[in-house]
Amino acid sequence: MTYPASIDVRTPDQVANWRPLVQWVLAIPHLMIANVLSNVGSVVAFVSWLFILFTGGLPAGLANFQCMIFRYNTRAYAYAGFLHEEYPPFDFTSSASEPGGTPVTIEFEPVLEQRNRLTCALRLIWLIPAALFTFVVWIVAAICWFIGFFAVLFTGSWPAGLHEWIMKGLRVSVRLNAYAYLLTDEYPPFSTD
Repeated sequence: MTYPASIDVRTPDQVANWRPLVQWVLAIPHLMIANVLSNVGSVVAFVSWLFILFTGGLPAGLANFQCMIFRYNTRAYAYAGFLHEEYPPFDFTSSASEPGGTPVTIEFEPVLEQRNRLTCALRLIWLIPAALFTFVVWIVAAICWFIGFFAVLFTGSWPAGLHEWIMKGLRVSVRLNAYAYLLTDEYPPFSTD
């Protein structure tokens, strides 16, 4: 892993044609939980910010909780976006290491000690270029997801180019979130690889 946050989605070669029509409905319970967890994650990020500013370190419990939130949310959205067919578990394991068992794996290596207080204090300002880059990549990924909806609906498989752009969107998003929510001080690369 070159960046301290990475994602992999094992999308099957064939997807049932009906999945794009109803899979997002099946994901509603997960999406509701993901929304609540996102709000809690914002509060945890603020608490983490205070911890880093005053102590120079991030408690493992807070970092692991943030990792669980990102993992849960990404799995919920990947399922709702019919990237795989396996219903995600209601798993709330607070751990930086990937528990496995699902088609979506997200690895984190949070930095707990000797954090850079200056970049932490100014994180919102430093975040702007990376957020703009992520936004542009996500616009392309969203268009690909929309086109992919019809491709999977009519052909039963993801076209490789569309799937790759969606994966690029997921990669830059996971990296941005790891940086924005203070799991790392390493700036997210301007790369979709």
